[in-house]
Amino acid sequence: MKNKVEQLRKERGLNQDDFAKMLRVSRQTISSIETGKYNPSLELAFAISDFFGKRIEEIFFYERGAENEKE
Repeated sequence: MKNKVEQLRKERGLNQDDFAKMLRVSRQTISSIETGKYNPSLELAFAISDFFGKRIEEIFFYERGAENEKE
């Protein structure tokens, strides 16, 4: 899953640590979300979308890969 978390965070002038504290998660969680290594829980995805004032689908993008397509 791709996302715009890093872009939106930087637009707000926040570093990963400050953003993580606001969401009550670790900096490592934010880093992993931004790099696509971790998909946030639905609750955390809503918290992120509320923070930025955007819908979840404006921040997170599911891209169906070849391994998910039926032949």
